[in-house]
Amino acid sequence: MRRYGKHTDEDDIRSRPNRKGNRPRTNIRPKHEDAAEGMVLTVDRGRLTCLIEDRTVMAMKARELGRKAAVVGDRVALVGDLSGKKDTLARIVRIEERGSVLRRTADDDDPFERVVVANADQLAIVTALADPEPRPRLIDRCLVAAFDGGLEPLLVMTKSDLAPPDQMLELYGDLDIPYVVTSREELEGGDAADRVRAYLDGRITAFVGHSGVGKTTLVNALVPEERRRTTGRVNAVTGRGRHTTTSALALPLSGDDGWVIDTPGVRSFGLAHIDPSRVIHAFPDLEPGTEGCPRACSHDEPDCALDAWVAEGHADPARLYSLRRLLATRERREGD
Repeated sequence: MRRYGKHTDEDDIRSRPNRKGNRPRTNIRPKHEDAAEGMVLTVDRGRLTCLIEDRTVMAMKARELGRKAAVVGDRVALVGDLSGKKDTLARIVRIEERGSVLRRTADDDDPFERVVVANADQLAIVTALADPEPRPRLIDRCLVAAFDGGLEPLLVMTKSDLAPPDQMLELYGDLDIPYVVTSREELEGGDAADRVRAYLDGRITAFVGHSGVGKTTLVNALVPEERRRTTGRVNAVTGRGRHTTTSALALPLSGDDGWVIDTPGVRSFGLAHIDPSRVIHAFPDLEPGTEGCPRACSHDEPDCALDAWVAEGHADPARLYSLRRLLATRERREGD
């Protein structure tokens, strides 16, 4: 506790002696105005691999950042040894403001949110059409998280050789979400990777999906020079796959400035951090109709003005149904 008044001069400042030198310790932190700019590519047990210009640098977070953590996609400022040579370590002294954030919680009762990826433009939601079976509730939750975090969604359906995409297209066609359908053969020697890549060029795209859907196989087809391990199998009893990706990793697309961020497979996607009132922003054709809604309207109650707005022909009824389905997702657990 400070024992001196507000109006002090330098002679009044108390500092702890430094046994290794004569420089006193203070609470004043340097601004690091000459720090180099970089991008976080991956995080592993407190060590962060960052890209600075054309080289990768290993770094750790500076103590003055406190509990604020850097995640894949973050733009950061670094000081120290920036050569990227073996056994060198730089220091992250600043995390720049994020343009978008993909967040989730462990479940809907968990108040602790986890930032998965920062500064991505797009969220590619990967789902298999069979083996394992599609989980629409998980897809809906990823959509809500994308809308809330400022990412544009892209639906990628894999394993079309095992089941047709008709049912999934019927569920999500009204949301006007871009989609790509792929099969195993097309990924191995066909044009599936090129069709997916058409949506990725010049953008930072985070890939998310539950285990066993072929997400990492797809990433390997997109970035063959950076192949990741894909030895996961789907459990015949539970219908769920094994995690083959254990940490998020940003990979550059060759020939342009696009990036692919592969993330670990998820088995749940909690939305405890999502304010349902923000989901309407993803439906610009419906948003004007909410002006007549009662205060704190859930948009799924008898007095909601959206029913009259749609009945008057201002928007497609299927769009209102889609909005309410996504809002309801926030209130129920995935898998229900």
